[in-house]
This record gives sequence, C-alpha cells and structure tokens, in this order.
Amino acid sequence: MTPERHQDRPQGARPATYPMRMLAPLLLVVALVAIAMAGYWLKRPADATAVRCPDLLAGCTFNHHGVTASVRFSVRPVPLEAFELSVRAAGAHRISAEFQMIGMDMGFNRYDLHQTANGAWVSKVTLPMCVSGGGDWTLYLELDGARYALPFSTRA
Repeated sequence: MTPERHQDRPQGARPATYPMRMLAPLLLVVALVAIAMAGYWLKRPADATAVRCPDLLAGCTFNHHGVTASVRFSVRPVPLEAFELSVRAAGAHRISAEFQMIGMDMGFNRYDLHQTANGAWVSKVTLPMCVSGGGDWTLYLELDGARYALPFSTRA
C-alpha cells in the first residue's frame, strides 16, 4: 500500500474551490433580493379610480369606459362569512376583486368573477379576518385592466 500523495502548494495559497464557496452564498443573496423586489413590484397597488358608493348592499353604478357598470353585495359583509359579489358591466371580458382594510395589509385575497347566463359577473367572496377589529374597507374592482376603489364599512 502506498501512502496518499498530497498536492504541494505554496504556503497560504487557497484551493481553487474557494471562489466557488463564496459564489454560492452570493448568488443566493442575489436571488432572494430579486424575489423580494419582484414580489414588491407585483403586489404594489395600481392606481385606482375612486367610486362613491354609499351602500354596496343596495348597489351603485359608475362609469367604466363610457358604459354604466354596477356593483352590489348580497348581504352586509362580515369577516370570514361568505357573501356574493355581483358586477354588471356590458362588454367586460375579465373582472376581479380584492378587499383591503384601510391602513392594514390584508395579504393576497383576489377573486376572479365569472359571468353568468344573465350577463352578471359573480363570485362568492369572504372578507379576511383582522385582529384589530376595524370595519373600514376598500373593495378594489378590476374590470379589463381598469381599477376602481369602492370604500365601505362593515359597521351597521
């Protein structure tokens, strides 16, 4: 049996794998920063047109690209209890909704509405739970890329 041979190198020289050991953590940090930036960019709210709607339970109308659109809730919303959101917008091809509490990020809660045979766009939706117990919300409706903000309250 012959003794193992060690490669001779000058005193203090590092093996060729040292740059690779430093490169892996650096690439990981760059990837995490890129993911965080992409998440921020995708989550940032688009500009929304404010729509005044005193009572979403009774429903209200607004102008969407020269056409009258309407929106209404089936019941007064309560966090974590499902209700139906209904939108009518002639010629619309895609409608989605999300809910945000005023002054608090409620995370991702987007709903894609589907069109019924009578032309209404509907979805069963649920307000997210909030530990602060606040009741002031904004419904963000997106109709074919146009975004509308409809403030409402869950307080009676």
